[in-house]
Amino acid sequence: MRYRPSHIESKWQSKWEQSGIFAAPRALSDLKKRPKYYALDMFPYPSGAGLHVGHPEGYTATDVVARYKRMKGFNVLHAIGWDAFGLPAERAAMRENIHPAVITKRNIDNFRGQIKRLGFFYDWSREISTSDESFFHWTQWIFLKLYERNLAYLADVNVNWCPALKTVLANEEVRDGRYVETGDLVEKRLMRQWMLRITEYAERLLVDLDDLDWPESVKDMQRNWIGKSVGAELEFDIIGCAQKFCVFTTRPDTIFGATFCVIAPEHALVSQITSPEQKSAVDSYVAQASLKPEALRAELGREKTGVFTGAYALHPITREQIPIWIADYVLNTYGTGMIMAVPAHDERDFEFASKYNLPIKTVIVSTAGDELKTRDHSGTDTRVINSDFLNNLDSPAAADSVINYAVLQGFGKKRVQYRLRDWLFSRQRYWGEPFPIIYNTSGEPHPVAESDLPIGLPPIDEYRPTDDGQPPLARAGDEWRKVQLPDGSWGLREVNTMPQWAGSCWYYLRYLDPQNTTAPFGLEYEQYWMPVDLYIGGVEHAVLHLLYSRFWHKVLYDCGLVHTKEPFQKLFNQGMILAQSYQDDAGKYYYPSEVYEKDNSFFSNDTHKPLKTQIEKMSKSRYNVVNPDEVIDRYGADAMRLYELFMGPLEQVKPWQMSGVEGVYRFLHRLWRLVIDEESNNFATKLDRSTAPESAKLEKELHKTIKKVSEDIENLRFNTAIAQMMTLVNEATAADRVSVSTINKLLCLLSPFAPHICDELNERLGNAGYLLTSDWPEFDPQLVEDSTIDLVAQVNGKKRSNLSVEKDLPNSEIEKLVLADSEVKRFIDNHEIVRIIVVPNRLVNVVIKN
Repeated sequence: MRYRPSHIESKWQSKWEQSGIFAAPRALSDLKKRPKYYALDMFPYPSGAGLHVGHPEGYTATDVVARYKRMKGFNVLHAIGWDAFGLPAERAAMRENIHPAVITKRNIDNFRGQIKRLGFFYDWSREISTSDESFFHWTQWIFLKLYERNLAYLADVNVNWCPALKTVLANEEVRDGRYVETGDLVEKRLMRQWMLRITEYAERLLVDLDDLDWPESVKDMQRNWIGKSVGAELEFDIIGCAQKFCVFTTRPDTIFGATFCVIAPEHALVSQITSPEQKSAVDSYVAQASLKPEALRAELGREKTGVFTGAYALHPITREQIPIWIADYVLNTYGTGMIMAVPAHDERDFEFASKYNLPIKTVIVSTAGDELKTRDHSGTDTRVINSDFLNNLDSPAAADSVINYAVLQGFGKKRVQYRLRDWLFSRQRYWGEPFPIIYNTSGEPHPVAESDLPIGLPPIDEYRPTDDGQPPLARAGDEWRKVQLPDGSWGLREVNTMPQWAGSCWYYLRYLDPQNTTAPFGLEYEQYWMPVDLYIGGVEHAVLHLLYSRFWHKVLYDCGLVHTKEPFQKLFNQGMILAQSYQDDAGKYYYPSEVYEKDNSFFSNDTHKPLKTQIEKMSKSRYNVVNPDEVIDRYGADAMRLYELFMGPLEQVKPWQMSGVEGVYRFLHRLWRLVIDEESNNFATKLDRSTAPESAKLEKELHKTIKKVSEDIENLRFNTAIAQMMTLVNEATAADRVSVSTINKLLCLLSPFAPHICDELNERLGNAGYLLTSDWPEFDPQLVEDSTIDLVAQVNGKKRSNLSVEKDLPNSEIEKLVLADSEVKRFIDNHEIVRIIVVPNRLVNVVIKN
C-alpha cells in the first residue's frame, strides 16, 4: 500500500474528535496535577474568501508547540474562535440582502471545515464567536466596568469620518488619509462619540513593555505610538487679548531661540486672535487644512504651508513681541495645539521660517563653539549662547534652569506628555456590539442594569445609515429602542455600536471558561491558565489589537478580575507568505492553472504570449491566492503543515512554491517506506522488530535528532528541526536495518508536525493509543557528543588540509597524523620544522624555516 494521505487523514481527524483527546481538563483538581501551557493564535476574521495558505503558518507553529508541550507533561490550552463582528459582513449583507449573522455563520462554517482538515490540536469545546450573544453579553459587561470607573465617556470630538462607509474610524485605523482595510478616503468631522480613556494607562502601557518577551520592533512600535515626552508647559500672553495660551516643549533650553509661535488650524483660539485684515486668508487656510488627514500633515518631508494671524504673543522671559502663525504641521490633538517655534534647532520650524523669511536665532552650539550638525541635539556636549542667564550651560542644565525659573515666575511647569490619544470607541454600524446605554429625555446616558444583559441586535430592514445620517440601529422599532428607566421615565437606546476591536480585546480570557453563564470567566481558571505563554500572529496588529487588549487587561487587573498585569508573556510574529502572480502586457492577471512554463518563461494558455511574473502578497484581484483545500487534496494535510514550517525561519517573508510541497511529500513517502512495504502491505524488510540494539551510527543520529528537535521547538526554529528529521530518515533509509524502537522515537518527534501519518504508522506498528499522549523522547547526553572532530592543519599559518581525528587525542598523536598527511607533506618536505603548535580540538600549525 502506497502512502495516500486521503485514506488516513480523515480517519485520524475523526478518531481525535470522538476521543476528546484535544480537550484541556476542566476540573480544577485535574488541572493542578500538572504545569500549564497556554498557546494562542490571533483568531481569524471569517471572511467570505476563506483561508489561503498564508493563514495556517502561525496556526501550525502554535500547534507544534502545543503538541510538544502536551507530550512533555503539560496541561495545554489551545483553542480557536472567530473575530466575527465587523464591517465586511455588514457590507456583504447590504450587497446580498442577507442578515450579517447568516453570512457570518456561513463563513465560520467554511473556515472551521478548512481548519479541521489540517488536524490542529484545538479544544473545539471552547470555540467562541464574538458575535454570539453568549460572548458579547460579557463584552457589554466589561464596557459597564469601564463606564463605572469613568474610563468610558461621551465627547464632541473631531473624528475620522469615512464618507464611503458612513462610519467613524479610530486613529489607528487610518493611514495616509485612508482607511487601512479598504483604502477609502477619510475626512475630519465633529461628532459626539464614546471614548475610552486609554491615556490614563499610558505610563503603565509603556513601562510594562520592558518585562515582556516580545520582538523589540513591536515594543518600539508601541513605545513610539504612546510617545512619551518629558518637557515643560510654558504660558504666553497674547497682545490685545485677555486669553493666554500654553505650549508644550521638550526643549525648554532653547526658549531664547523662539522667534515665532504656530497654532493648529483647528485650535479654538484661531477665531479669537485673528485680525480683521487676516480673516479672509486665515478662513481660507483653515478650510483647506480641514481636508488634509493628520498623518499627511505630520509628515516630516512635506512642504510646509501657513498664514499669519495678525496677532502677536509676548515672549514669557524677554517680553519681546513674537508673531503667531497658523500652520497645518501643528496638530490640535498633540500637546496644546500651539508651539513656540525655534527654527535654529527644529527641522520643521527651520523649513517654515526659511519659506516665510522669519528670524532664525542660534542658541545652542557644540562645546567647541561650532554650529550643530543636527538641529535637535540636546546632549551634555552642548553649550547655550545668546540666552541671558542660561549662557554657557549645557542643554540639560539649561532646561532645568528654565523650568525652575518658569515655576518661580508663575508662567510654566514641568510636564510629561504622551502622543497617545483616547480611543474613539463608537461606530455607525449595525454588525457590532450594542452599547448597554440608555439616554433619558435630556440626552443624559444611563447604563443598563447587568441583569438586563445581553442587549441583542434588533432586526432592521436595511443595514446602511438612515437618510439623515443616523447609524443603522436608528431604524429599529420602538419595541427595541424605547426602554423604561428606573425612575419610570422612558429613554432611548444608544444606536452606535462598538468597534470590531472590542471582542478581540478579551477573547483569550473567554477560552478559559467559555460555558460560564454567570461571569465572563471563573477566577480560579484565570489564576491557573494566565498569562498566555505563547501568542503568534501578524505584526500588523502591533498598535491596534495588542495595545487595546493590554489596556483592557490592565483595567480588569484593577477590577481584581485577573492576576497578571499583562495578558501575553511571549509574542512571536510570523512572516508573510507570498505568491507568484502572472500578468500580460494589457494588465490582465491569470490563475496558475491558466499558465504554462517553457524554458523558465511563463505563457498564457490562451494567447501563448510571455507573461510578466512577480512575487507579491496573495490577493484575489491578482489571481495568486493558493487555497489550502487544493494543497490538501493533492498532497495531504501533513505535507502542507510540514511545508508551512520548512519554507524558512518562521519570522521571515517567504514565497509559496508548490515544488516545495512536493519535496516534503516525498519525505513522508520515505518515512512510510521505512515501515511499510508498498508492494506487500507488510512491514518493510529492513524494519527489525526484535530487541536487538540499533547500529551505533544510527543510534547516535537518533539522539542528536531528539536533542535538536527539542531545542528547535522550544526556540521556534521549526525549519531546522524538520531538516534534522529529514537527515535521520535519510540515514535510516541508507541503513541495512532499522529497529522499531528508533521508528517509535522518530514518530514521536515528527508527530507534532505531521500527526496523521505518525499516528497511522504508530497504529500499524501495534502501539496502542495516540502519540499525543506519549512521552516525549529523551536523549542520551553521551550519544550527542561527537567522538571525532575536524582539525585544521596549517603550515606557517596557512590552511593546507583538514583531518578527521578523535576528540581529545593527545598532542603527540595529533602531531604524527598531521606530519603524515599527504597535503601537509607537500609543503614541509625538504624544510626544517621549527616547532608544532597544537590548539586542542581546533587546529595544528607546523612552523617551518623557509
